[in-house]
Amino acid sequence: MKSLVAILAVLATAVPAWSQTAPAPATPPAAPAPPYGAPIGLAAAQALIDRAIEAGRARGFRLAVAVVEPSGELVAFGRMDDAQYGSIGVAQAKARSSARFRAASASAEERLAAGRMALLAIDGIVPVAGGVPVVVDGRVVGAIGVSGASSSQDDEVARAAIAAVFGG
Repeated sequence: MKSLVAILAVLATAVPAWSQTAPAPATPPAAPAPPYGAPIGLAAAQALIDRAIEAGRARGFRLAVAVVEPSGELVAFGRMDDAQYGSIGVAQAKARSSARFRAASASAEERLAAGRMALLAIDGIVPVAGGVPVVVDGRVVGAIGVSGASSSQDDEVARAAIAAVFGG
């Protein structure tokens, strides 16, 4: 009986320790998204298309490339010969998602891979790399979406086109 009382006493003092959990590590707040700016013009949008197609051709890809204004509406589009037809809508969707949410579509892909399944319930989010916002003077003026290679290759081409046109 004494041993049963001793065991219960030990358990009674240990249970509160078991129920305590370590506090979650503090996550620094995310930097705010850049503000929207005036929509990208046709000449700059066409330059992005041309640079993306050059980059795709140099890598042996067959791509569809879309450039949208901040609202997500199409400004310019290009499709390389023999690019798959399915890439047309995907390029536009990547660009639209990136412009409207002011973030690269790769960031949504990373959050989904980390278990943020709620992203799938948000209309218009495309969690596949290849959509990149176009930021000029700290403002989102549009976005480019590339489709036709792997998502990481699409992202690489989009970023290369932005760098070629706007520097950086």
